[in-house]
Amino acid sequence: MNTEHNAMPESDTPPLAGLRAHFESGLTRDLSWRDQQLGQLEAMLKDHEAQIASALAHDLDKPEQEVFLGELALLYSEIKYARRHLKSWAKPRRVRTPLVGQPGKSAVVPEPRGVVLIIGAWNYPIQLIVGPLIPAIAAGNAAVLKPSEVATETAKLVAALIPAYLDERAFAVVTGAVEETTALLAQRFDHIFYTGGGEVGKVVMAAAAKHLTPVTLELGGKSPCLVDDTADIPSAARRIIWGKCLNAGQTCIAPDYVLVTRHARAPLISAMGKELERMYGDDRLTSADYCKIINERHFDRLLGYLNEGEIAIGGRSDRERLKIEPTILTDVPDNAPILKEEIFGPLLPVMSIDSIDHGISQIRSGDKPLAAYLFSTDPHHQTRFTDQVSAGNMCINDVLMFMSVPELPFGGVGGSGMGQYHGRAGFNELSHLKAVMTRGRFPETWIRFAPYSALKTRLLKLFG
Repeated sequence: MNTEHNAMPESDTPPLAGLRAHFESGLTRDLSWRDQQLGQLEAMLKDHEAQIASALAHDLDKPEQEVFLGELALLYSEIKYARRHLKSWAKPRRVRTPLVGQPGKSAVVPEPRGVVLIIGAWNYPIQLIVGPLIPAIAAGNAAVLKPSEVATETAKLVAALIPAYLDERAFAVVTGAVEETTALLAQRFDHIFYTGGGEVGKVVMAAAAKHLTPVTLELGGKSPCLVDDTADIPSAARRIIWGKCLNAGQTCIAPDYVLVTRHARAPLISAMGKELERMYGDDRLTSADYCKIINERHFDRLLGYLNEGEIAIGGRSDRERLKIEPTILTDVPDNAPILKEEIFGPLLPVMSIDSIDHGISQIRSGDKPLAAYLFSTDPHHQTRFTDQVSAGNMCINDVLMFMSVPELPFGGVGGSGMGQYHGRAGFNELSHLKAVMTRGRFPETWIRFAPYSALKTRLLKLFG
């Protein structure tokens, strides 16, 4: 994911001491309070769907269906899932106590981390600030939210709605840009959850290290899409185009580039062209179903990629509307920046490969991506791809849709991030899983105590 900083009206540093005092009072540990706050969060979203859609239309020109599909639907699902499972997640988790530890009982006891800092991103500015807040609340934490200032209207809306619906003693919102974020990172939090680009991720991690604060980093990367000879080409084209054009490609798990076997290359490009026509019509720059680029800086950055290969489809742009057509590029040189940098826009390089093994080798030669996609009906190819490609998340014969499954953890690996959330994974991520052992008094395990002897050593080896 990309991130940047544009100035917004400054806000005061939140009363971190007050949030911490409220957390230390123990109220956030109460399960009924957590459930009530999650219910309030859901009510906030439902009560203000129209205002959220309006803010996202201003910031990204998002159509209403994309607002629901890409932002709200996932949040509703996560809130409902968390509320349904909250009691079971929070219970002590009994584990086996070995013979050497008898008599005794052992358990893993989830406890809240404390005060969590959540730094959101601009591309899905509601989902990526509220999404991490759900497990933060479920796990019993207080939180400071820092929405992205790049999505200006959405940031203002978040700052207005959160204190109106959630317990102000436990939750605060900070708006602003670099100065405010830097001031936040200088403070001691109990966990930092950051979504954005890798370079800023390093800054966040360095700041956290000063306080030995654990971090969750949801970054980005170049998510590959491999298409082999056995793929259902019409289905692959439809799903790839949808995943690439959602939010005008400004999605951290969007297909970043396509590796396609030579036999399937021409049919795939042709089918993708037909899908673009079907979804967005002849003039895609004026389509009401197609988002804009967030600002001129990113618009110009993306335009710079257009001369790095042959334009097979698309290529037009409209600076006034900040729109760039969905564009398919071929014959891109191996050293081109578009193949090295996360694109984060509606440009899709398509490159030929000789075989699935060639494609897997190409993927493995780069950084581990946040997502990886394979279109194939060959079960052996599916198994090989799953076993040999390391990625934060993976989908076979579709893109993005793993996000719809609350039981599947979401997170990066290597350069694409660390830590996971969604469902129980998010609850665990924002909890400390405390090991607790309770011993009985009798019978006493005398062999562990001094004085030691050869007999005691033999018994320990036998029963330990």
